[in-house]
Amino acid sequence: QVQLVESGGGLVQPGGSLRLSCAASGSIFSVNGMGWYRQAPGKERELVATFTFSGITNYADSVKGRFTISRGNAKNTAYLQMDSLKPEDTAVYYCNAQIKTPTTLMFVPYWGQGTQVTVSS
Repeated sequence: QVQLVESGGGLVQPGGSLRLSCAASGSIFSVNGMGWYRQAPGKERELVATFTFSGITNYADSVKGRFTISRGNAKNTAYLQMDSLKPEDTAVYYCNAQIKTPTTLMFVPYWGQGTQVTVSS
C-alpha cells in the first residue's frame, strides 16, 4: 500500500501565500519524481509543477515566477510554495508521485486525496 498525504491548503486573500506539503509513505521501492496538479470546479485537472529526482523541474505558464516546487529533506516529500496568489488559483490541489513498489516493474502514478486552496477577499 502506498499513501500520499497532502496538507497546507486553506483560504487566503489575493496576493497572499500558502505552502503545500506532500509526503509519500508505504511500500515504496523507488520514487522517480513528484508533482502538483490542480482541478477547479467545472475544469479538467491540470499540471501545476513537477520535478524529477534527477533535478528537472517543470511549471505551468500560469504559475511561473509565483510558485516554487521543491523536494523535501525528508525522504519522498515535496512542497509547493505559492506566492502572489490570484483568485484563478482557486482549486483542489493534488499531489502526484511516480512510484515503483516491490511488486511492480515500472513507475506508476499515485495521487493524494487533494487539498482545497481558495483565494478570495
